[in-house]
Order: sequence, then C-alpha cells, then structure tokens
Amino acid sequence: MKKSTSTQTIGYLPNETPSFWKLILYAVQQVIVMFPATITVALITGFQVSTTIFASGLATLCFILITGRKIPLYYGSSFAYLTAIASMCAAKGYVMTDGILPKIAIQEAQFGIIMSGLVSIAAGLIVKYAGSKAVEKLLPASITGSVAMIIGLTLAGNALGDAIPQLSEGASVHSAEQNWWIAVALITLVSTVLYSRYLKGLLGQLPLLLGALTGCAASAILYFAGGINLFREVPEAALASSLWKLGDGSIFALPAFTLPKFSIEALVAIMPIAIATIPESTAHIYQLDIYVNDVAQKKGKEKYGISSLLHKNLIGDGLCDMISGFIGGPAGTNYGENISTMAITKVFSVPVLIAAAIIAMVVSCFTPLIKIIYGIPLAVIGGLEIYLFGAIAAQGIAIMIDKKVDMFDSKNIAVIAAIMVIGIGGQYAFGGNIPLFGIQVPCIAGAAIFGILLNLLLSIGSKKKAEDAPEKAENN
Repeated sequence: MKKSTSTQTIGYLPNETPSFWKLILYAVQQVIVMFPATITVALITGFQVSTTIFASGLATLCFILITGRKIPLYYGSSFAYLTAIASMCAAKGYVMTDGILPKIAIQEAQFGIIMSGLVSIAAGLIVKYAGSKAVEKLLPASITGSVAMIIGLTLAGNALGDAIPQLSEGASVHSAEQNWWIAVALITLVSTVLYSRYLKGLLGQLPLLLGALTGCAASAILYFAGGINLFREVPEAALASSLWKLGDGSIFALPAFTLPKFSIEALVAIMPIAIATIPESTAHIYQLDIYVNDVAQKKGKEKYGISSLLHKNLIGDGLCDMISGFIGGPAGTNYGENISTMAITKVFSVPVLIAAAIIAMVVSCFTPLIKIIYGIPLAVIGGLEIYLFGAIAAQGIAIMIDKKVDMFDSKNIAVIAAIMVIGIGGQYAFGGNIPLFGIQVPCIAGAAIFGILLNLLLSIGSKKKAEDAPEKAENN
C-alpha cells in the first residue's frame, strides 16, 4: 500500500485520472496557461473572443477523440496566421470596427482556415505512409524557419502601431495621452520580458497574463490618479451577435458562431501558413514523448511511445483547424505552454485536458469576463505584440539552429534569401499583397510557395551527389 502511494506522487500518465478535486484544479491551471495567448490572437485579428475561447475547448475535445485519447495536448489559437488574415482583409478592404472584424470578413477567413487544415492532414498522411523524412525533404528547416521569421517580422508595424498611437491632426506633438499610452506599452513589454526571464515554475508559464495584468494595473492607476482613460469600450457587436442570451445576456450568452463563406483571397492567403506550424507541432510531440516516458520509467511502466503517433498528431491538428474554422474560431496548434505546465507538474492525464476543454467552453459563455477582455487597453496589447511577434521571428531562427541548417550552403542561402525578401518586402512595399500577373498574392503565402518550389528545383541532382560522395572518399 505504501509503495502504491509513493508511485502515485510521481505524476499522472495519459491514461490515469486524478481524484475529482485535483482533476478540477489541474484543469483550471491548464485553462489559465492557454488563456493569454489564445485571447490575444482574437484581440489582434478581430475575431470574436468568446467564439475563440469556445473553439479552443471544442477543438481540444475533438483532438483527444481523434487521437484515441492517447495524446495529452491542448489546442489553442496560433499567432502564425495573424499576417495572413490581415493580408486577406487588406485585399478585400475589410476594416475592424471597435476591435471586431465585420461578419463577412470572419466568414471568409473561416474558409481559408478550414482549407489550411488540409495541409496538416496531408503532412500527417505523408508521415504515416512515407515516414517523417519525406516531410523534412519537402519542408526543410530552411523553409519552415524562414517562414516563421517573416510571419513575426511582417507584424512589426502592427505592434508599434498599437504601442505608439497616431496623433490626430492638429494635436500637440507632446500629447500627454500619447506619452502615457507609450509608457503603458513599455511597462507591459518590460514586465512581460522580466516575468518570462526570471519567474520559475507555474508563474514562469504565465508571462503574457502577468504582463497584461501589470499593464492594466498601470492603466488603472493612470485613470484614478490622472483621469487618463486608456481602457476600451466593449463593442456592442460582441454581445449583439450572440446566438442566445440568458435574460439580457449580462451574465451568460452563447458565443457568436458563424458559418464559413468561400473566398479565393482567403484560400491563397491563409492555407499555406499551415506549413509554418508543422515543425512546431512535430517538435511538441517529441518533447511530450520524452516527458511522458520519464514518468512511466519512474513508475516502473512501459514506454508510451507517443512519438510514434506523430501522424495522428498532425492529422488531428488539421481536423481541429477545420472544426475551429467551421464555427468561427482562428486556426491553431497544440500549445507549448500547456506542455511545459504538464512537464513541471508531471500531470499528463488526458481526463485533465478533457475537463480543461469543457471549462474553457463554459467560460466562453460568461459575459462579464468577455467584457473585461475587450476592455484591455490597446497600449497593453501593443506592448505584448512587440514581445510576441519578435519571439515568433526568433523561433524561426531557433528552428534552423536546432536542425543545423548549413548557412554556407548556396541552396540554403538562395531559399532563405528569396523567402525573406519576398515576405518582408511584400509587406512594406505593397502592404502585404504583391501584385503579380494581375492578381494580389499575399506576401507570406507567396514567399512560402516560391521557397518550396525553389528548394525542389535546387535539389535536383543533390541525391546523386550524396551517393557519389562515399565512392569518391573510397577512391581517395
């Protein structure tokens, strides 16, 4: 009996279930961890916050079922698609009103998100029938890393635009409100960076949440001490478009679900972005495999072999994009923040993630919380964006370093150079959509597709050279 108790304290494997109250607490913790990034995606893109939160929970439930309850991962909104959605909106002339995109814009983006799921599903099928090496040949780190970099860098203008407000015509250059706006953005940025650098344990997994709270606290001090109000009004569309309300909807209201609408612009802009999420999702499954096997070993049980389920993970990711996109949520991926939390707590229980998904869906219907989220000052969002978008670009560099991309190889240099210039140049020269042969091509999608084709072209004959190399070595 004593031995059983000691092994139980080691942690929980995917098929194990904690006691009821522990399960609830662990689940709430997982919701808190995914919350900051997921709602930030909604606030930046202009998607409905409540729908985004609900979609993350529903997609997580579906992911667990699709993968046979064997992979403990949480599905949340991905930052990789921000520029693609912005490019699509720019091409169609859609503009956010009070922080929310027009209904038609969300519906057309949904179509692109659903179609992007096909890319991950295709990658999963390739892994299943041809092995993971086949995906690496088609999408080497020189491509996926470069695409991740331009996703972050093309959003730099958006970040600074939110962190430093434009002065109205005729206003003083030293507008007090603008100065305080910038100060709050800096407080948010610096505090978030410090939290991510120095906090440990669970708090170390919540720098975005803590940074946002710090920025909001600074805004509250400004409001009560100096009468400067940086908080935003809750858009009427956030509640008016709800499908069903309890009473006047002030406490409980269902999210605003919408159906997708065909859009060739959304297809071209959004679908290729899934290319950048595949290496991230793949890395997560291998990372999780190490953590789970460690707990299994300490418990004296056999290895789980989660890494062998890579194809199911990619297929599940793609199907979840389709599910989220179908009801009006952004595209997403499995969350590294939740994996890190599981690694810290040693709780890899699938039932915990099922409970977390249900809690997220319930929370999405709680109107007061949704109103608080919409009230977050744009200065705070801008401060978070500077850190987040820079981190996305840095992640692209990390992918290439991790995969040991040879930066002296002429093929790699050509592919990386083309992707970087087309992606970044297209954003700043043409506002995100490059005019090409009479059509508007989103810069990131165009850069990704051109990079893939160029890599395939330059790879012709490389296999033969690799085979000839050992023969030359033997002759020498």
